[in-house]
Amino acid sequence: MKKQYDLVIIGSGLGGLASAIILAKEGYSVCVLEKNGQFGGNLQTFVRDKTIFDTGIHYIGGLNEGQNLYKYFKYLGIMDDLKLKKMDENGFDIISFENESQEYPHAQGYDNFVNQLSKFFPEERETIRKYCEEITKTCSSFPLYNLEWEGKYDSEQLSINAKQYIDDLTENTKLRAVLAGTNFLYAGIADKSPFYVHALSVNSYIQSAWRCINGGSQITKQLIKQLKLHGGEIYKYKEVVQFQVEDNTVSSVKMKDGTEVSATIFISNVDPKATLKMAGVDNFRKSFYNRIKSLEGVISAFSLYLVFKPKTFKYLNHNYYHFKNSNEVWTTHEYDEETWPKAFMASMNASKNAEIWADGMTFITYMKYEDLKVWEQTFNTTAEESDRGESYEAFKSHKTEKFLKEIELKFPRIRDCIQSVHSSTPLSYRDYIGGYNGNMYGYVKDSNNPMKTFIASKTKLNNLYLTGQSINMHGVLGVTIGAVVTCSEIIGKEYLVNKINQFIEKQ
Repeated sequence: MKKQYDLVIIGSGLGGLASAIILAKEGYSVCVLEKNGQFGGNLQTFVRDKTIFDTGIHYIGGLNEGQNLYKYFKYLGIMDDLKLKKMDENGFDIISFENESQEYPHAQGYDNFVNQLSKFFPEERETIRKYCEEITKTCSSFPLYNLEWEGKYDSEQLSINAKQYIDDLTENTKLRAVLAGTNFLYAGIADKSPFYVHALSVNSYIQSAWRCINGGSQITKQLIKQLKLHGGEIYKYKEVVQFQVEDNTVSSVKMKDGTEVSATIFISNVDPKATLKMAGVDNFRKSFYNRIKSLEGVISAFSLYLVFKPKTFKYLNHNYYHFKNSNEVWTTHEYDEETWPKAFMASMNASKNAEIWADGMTFITYMKYEDLKVWEQTFNTTAEESDRGESYEAFKSHKTEKFLKEIELKFPRIRDCIQSVHSSTPLSYRDYIGGYNGNMYGYVKDSNNPMKTFIASKTKLNNLYLTGQSINMHGVLGVTIGAVVTCSEIIGKEYLVNKINQFIEKQ
């Protein structure tokens, strides 16, 4: 590692790596610092019993040729080398409820989405079409979502509530639950989640839905390959603990191991609360600090990773969003010991293009960080391994058994297929991904006060910028666009967007 770079990026999640490539392509000398032993943030994978599991990327949307994420990935140089498997076109996501055997599909392609869902709600065909039109209309009003640099989104749209919009659309309570059924994608809250978050989250999957063969870490590998190709550098086990600030400008960052590196520009891909702490809260306006401090983190998750015995459980080319009750689609995060878990998302990794049997399956349900308060002071990563103790293991075992019983109600013979069970808690998300209190998707966006949760990528420090899932939107597409927003502040939006579009046109 050199002493000085044009640009230092803290954190090697998707936002940090995408920003690094964009600016390295512009001729900046770039250095990325990662505290953990694995690069990639939410793109990380891990192996149990020779089976690959994703930590955060269970499927990706918008990767058909010409679609938005396809274009961004093409510009980053990674699109052609990704190994992908297209999910079931007639139902990539399935919404189901414990009290009925009927399953409701979300299909790829808007006409197909309408056709498939109308089979179950024939009298609501026009309603479903109207819903699809509103999704596409909302998405079209965000310029960078469509690789346009001109135009401003309608601020009134930010105040439309997702649940309220869907409820106003139809009196059919089952259809309401089915349309809102993938709100796990943004941890939907009835009285807060804006409709634009719902629209931006589901639109790209309806356009096209894909699984990464052998996990999402291949995205990280390809990004790092491109970064190095353009002269960038990346280092792991380099935990930044402090920003040196002089005259409203960051001069260098200090690491836990005592090393220090200087740069002209710094981009933080770590949580904004952690960034403020490292940069010194006195260097920011008190009102800004208080606003960031008061932001509510999105709820965290408890996940089960099941390794199957060979040739026992059929591969499913779709995900499940399963609820105990169709009336509880918006309240699954409101639980107590007795009612947990109220819902889960189930997904499996693709290991080859044509497969009959599944290697493993991931089940995710909500879990509050407060449930883990007693072990809050324990930290465990590959960089610094630590044992949280017997009580923690007992807690995990108890929750695992409770969750498995709920899973069995949907998949009655699944326990017979299991070779081994592994689990992660909000503390795992906190330690490995770095989110505040282990949150899944950054901070809660509130339709009642949309500007409160808006965090600009340019900070008040002259040369410090922010990127990642807490800025703009979460998800693979949201974070990629967020990186473009951050880089636009440095090299200009019109210039960058035109350059991306010109590059795509030449391909």
